[in-house]
Amino acid sequence: MKAEIEKQKEYIQQVKDINKNKKPKYIIQTFGCQLNENDSEKLSGMVEEMGYKRTEDAKEADLAIFNTCCVRENAEDKLFGKIGELKKVRETRGTIIAIGGCMMQEKHMTDKIQESYPYVDIIFGTHTLHKIPENIHKILEKRKKVKDVIDIDGEVYEGIPIKRENNIKASVTIMYGCNNFCSYCIVPYVRGRERSRHPKDILEEVEELAKGGYKEITLLGQNVNSYLVSENWKEAGKQYKGINSFATLLKEINKIQGIERIRFVSPHPKDFTDDVIEAIAESDKVCKLIHLPLQSGSTNMLKIMNRKYSKESYLELVTKMKSKIKNLTLSTDIIVGFAGETEEDFEDTLDIVRKVGFEQVYMFIYSIREGTPGAKMENQIPEEIKHKRFNRLKELVESQIEQNNKKYIGTIQKVLVEGISKNNEKMLTGRTDSNKVVIFEGNKQDINKIIQIKIVSEHMWYLKGEIEDVNR
Repeated sequence: MKAEIEKQKEYIQQVKDINKNKKPKYIIQTFGCQLNENDSEKLSGMVEEMGYKRTEDAKEADLAIFNTCCVRENAEDKLFGKIGELKKVRETRGTIIAIGGCMMQEKHMTDKIQESYPYVDIIFGTHTLHKIPENIHKILEKRKKVKDVIDIDGEVYEGIPIKRENNIKASVTIMYGCNNFCSYCIVPYVRGRERSRHPKDILEEVEELAKGGYKEITLLGQNVNSYLVSENWKEAGKQYKGINSFATLLKEINKIQGIERIRFVSPHPKDFTDDVIEAIAESDKVCKLIHLPLQSGSTNMLKIMNRKYSKESYLELVTKMKSKIKNLTLSTDIIVGFAGETEEDFEDTLDIVRKVGFEQVYMFIYSIREGTPGAKMENQIPEEIKHKRFNRLKELVESQIEQNNKKYIGTIQKVLVEGISKNNEKMLTGRTDSNKVVIFEGNKQDINKIIQIKIVSEHMWYLKGEIEDVNR
């Protein structure tokens, strides 16, 4: 694996030599989750070492990269629109067009791209991202189209250059792939089986971020809390500093000086073991807003979805977590309108939302994904019913958000100041431990710091605050 990365570094240098004195530009567009965003940071890191400078204007791009997602249907529509827009740019500028990510692991999608968009130069998958230098070199030297997609599970490659999007918050992937095969989800088929990074590599990455002034990190994985549970891993003697589980990894990262906040996504309720709950409770840097995907509140639907927990066990887990973790708040994912969902099933979902009182709810209308068991199921729900149920859920969630926000008024919150508000250049913006957006009047010297803010009012999607004198 090290030899492969060294090989790619040689291609990076060769492309850099070709680009010498040309000042080429690249544009990268990312669809999907935080894992995709992290992958795009790696793509940017490699591309910039090849001499490309980033632009946001596709008309001046010599290289256009699309990092795709296949979880939602609208991502496909967006991608095809963007590729179409680039056809004329490519004809006049010779732009190299590269498409990668999850969508490219689906044969019907790569077939469509090759048939309908023959001017696309590079197609690469989730397991061959690290080879973008080699593939760009092939295009520059031979102008021969490249399809670099493998169906087997990829390796875990370390040492890939990375260009961070943010200078205070960073994501750190700790594992790849998924073993769960939820019946609505395409991810295990396009990301492969679970593969964990060595804890030494993870800790070294976090330590480097701390040295670089980063304050908050988010640990990433399709099923993040199943990290290192494999017996094969333990038997291979790959433990480091006693790390043999997600819980022990959390505790070790909590010790790293300079890092002040630790978040993680996305866990699975079935893997929320007692030691993980204990680690969150005992680790002062781990944020107490925990993402706990629900998907449906109906035991019947959860079984059809292959989620491996019930309505009752989910609520029991929430109760246990609230009793063990001080100041716990929860966010969740909910899918509306999965195949066979009855009105009674949907009411079970609403019931859990009422009982738990989530801080944030990410709501999705189910869309069929070709290649999943859900796509073959009978009793698909009509779009009209899906949208009506979605609107009912949205109304309930928003009423709860408004009520939850009121509890913040008058409290002192530690806010990580991220920058100037996009909507009001006279205000600064930041986030609380519970991920609430806070805007307030302040000085630019406060940016990239955690300061205490008194919350004075709530406005549905953000809180308004005032700086406490204790900061001065």
